[in-house]
Amino acid sequence: MQRITIDHRERAALRHPEKAKRPDSPIQRKPEWIRVRAPNSPVYQETQALMRENKLVTVCEEAACPNIGECWSQRHATMMIMGEICTRACAFCNVTTGLPKALDDDEPARVAEAVATLGLRHVVITSVDRDDLEDGGARHFARTITRIREASPSTTIEILTPDFLRKPGALPIVVEARPDVFNHNIETIPRLYPTIRPGARYYQSVRLLDDVKRLDPAIFTKSGLMLGLGEEKMEVAQVMDDFRIADVDFLTLGQYLQPTPKHAAIAKFVTPDEFKDYATTARAKGFLQVSASPLTRSSYHADSDFAALREARARKLGFAPAETN
Repeated sequence: MQRITIDHRERAALRHPEKAKRPDSPIQRKPEWIRVRAPNSPVYQETQALMRENKLVTVCEEAACPNIGECWSQRHATMMIMGEICTRACAFCNVTTGLPKALDDDEPARVAEAVATLGLRHVVITSVDRDDLEDGGARHFARTITRIREASPSTTIEILTPDFLRKPGALPIVVEARPDVFNHNIETIPRLYPTIRPGARYYQSVRLLDDVKRLDPAIFTKSGLMLGLGEEKMEVAQVMDDFRIADVDFLTLGQYLQPTPKHAAIAKFVTPDEFKDYATTARAKGFLQVSASPLTRSSYHADSDFAALREARARKLGFAPAETN
């Protein structure tokens, strides 16, 4: 039998040229609690074929999400608009870095068609960072939301946006399209921003979430962090407090997984019990919804989480829980 050797360093250099000269950080063996099965179900194959047929990009593939097998087998996919090339070079991210192509004007319609074909109750739409665009891609997000509303009126829409750093006027364009959930991930604690998220600014991201609530208090806001990058518990608790000041509704916490030896190293595998402790702290601080586990990702179980989020708000306001689609 012929043995095939895959050089992950060569592939990483093609996707992440800015990381090519970095010293390697060996990828650690995952603990038992974070291992997942390889995808092989027929429904997974159908979902994959639909994405290819509609020429759509998914963050599930581009970011090497460990939950892709489970989610695609349930016809859940997080679609990534505005191409697969990002203008940022975050130390944790597996999405290709470089100069993006021009926007595809037909993409919003193709995304809407896929949502309708899959019969999704809830869809998550994310994107690469597009610092090359005057509005950071805000109008493209808004058009995508509008087309989904037209093609599948009963589908609730969650967006996961960039920070729109130095893009004045961009955020109101997206908010006016009225997504059901506005998600923007903080990713890590402020101290680690210079090395983990150098192209972003922590307080800009917090302010973005605060501004969403100021512009439209009815929109649910959501944000998340990766753990295991070297953060301390008190630093995570401080981020939670910053979120509550900004009235963020939903917090997600998951384990950072290193995509290649050229990416940021894992400082620690956070145990399931530690994630439970973080969740307890977050709920005590007043978040409507908390998802915290090693495999939690922004859009993992997003449909059921949205239903729980809506019910939590109804209870808080003293109303009967709203019916889910």
